[in-house]
Amino acid sequence: MSEPATPFWREKPLSAMSEAEWESLCDGCGRCCLHKLREDDTGRLHHTEVACRLLDVGSARCTDYANRRRRVPDCIRLTPDMLDGLDWLPPTCAYRLLSEGRDLPEWHPLRSGDPDSVRRAGISVAGRCVSERRAGALEDHIARWPGQWPRRAGPRPLPTPKGNIR
Repeated sequence: MSEPATPFWREKPLSAMSEAEWESLCDGCGRCCLHKLREDDTGRLHHTEVACRLLDVGSARCTDYANRRRRVPDCIRLTPDMLDGLDWLPPTCAYRLLSEGRDLPEWHPLRSGDPDSVRRAGISVAGRCVSERRAGALEDHIARWPGQWPRRAGPRPLPTPKGNIR
């Protein structure tokens, strides 16, 4: 009996991943599509439960992913070299976890084989957010949960001995 192949995210640095591999790391939770507020005087970050106008709040999927940056100019395209400077990625984000030298959690679709495992683990924003088109003032929608690791998601993966090198 042969050993199972090592998953690509455990053997490749983020910077060496193909576009398809990089994209597959996104678990589709929608947390990065929620608006954040930063205090001018302190720099303190506040998460909100208000979603980008392109996010389907029922499914947590972008309604126009291919054209999102044209339609929403401040939509950010993540790259491996920018991960160090981002403090707003949720602690559950695969890009953040791997850049910190951690493994993907068991609920991640690449490990579970089931995209719905993200919802069951309490990670998805589906049904938990409001569209920016209906929200009103962002200050009225500050929420802690988008920046926290949900209890039902199990423990946060520990750093691995090898880690992931950008």
